[in-house]
Order: sequence, then structure tokens, then C-alpha cells
Amino acid sequence: MRVRQPSKLEMSMLSLLWERGGLTAREVLETLPDGKQRAYTSVLSILQAMERKKLVRHTTRGNTNVYHALVKQETTLGRALRDLVRDVFGGSPAAAVQHLLSESEVSEEELREVERLVAALRAQRAAGEEREP
Repeated sequence: MRVRQPSKLEMSMLSLLWERGGLTAREVLETLPDGKQRAYTSVLSILQAMERKKLVRHTTRGNTNVYHALVKQETTLGRALRDLVRDVFGGSPAAAVQHLLSESEVSEEELREVERLVAALRAQRAAGEEREP
């Protein structure tokens, strides 16, 4: 069965939970990065729906529910990126990277990190090829 990807808003909420750990609905509302005005009850409803989808769980602190991510960041982001590359860039990771680099303000430090990652991948592949008969 295919796992349904979180919506953009759900992904924003998960990102906050991955970054900061457990948060109340009020804390999520106050820290959402998109700056949109939302009602507390809207955020609470989305968190409750995410709980039914097994994306988050809550614990109780006094009379307040504290929400925690249940899904792993690496798995969720990996799936989202693979789907994006497939659906928007025709399955080409190179096209996705090219678009990101040409449409974003990329610092020299970030470019060096990309180069380091490419070199590490090449080295890993070369080591794997040497082991195969």
C-alpha cells in the first residue's frame, strides 16, 4: 500500500516537530514559518488529523496536549523529494539540482558542500564497483 505524503502544511508542522521536539498546538500556530493567519482550532484540527494518519502522537502535560512527530524525517523527506523529482522533473535528479542551483541564492559554502557530496557519492560508487567480480 502506498503511503500518502503529508500536505504542504502538514510537512511544515512536521518540520517544526523534528526541529524543536514536542510542541503544543498553540506553539505550532505561533511558529509556523509561512506567516499566514490561522485560528488555533484550525491548527488543532490538522494536528488531530495528522494523529489519525499516524504522522504525530500526543502526550499530556497538565491539561495540554504536546505533539511529537511519529514519522522519521529522513524517510518522509526522502519520499517527498523522490516524488517531486519524478513528478516535476521527469525523474531526473540532475534537472532538479540544476533548477535549485539556478533559482536560489547559493553561497560558496553551500556550493562546496554540494561538491563534497558529489565527490563522496563518486568515491562510494567507485569502491562498490571495485568489490564486484
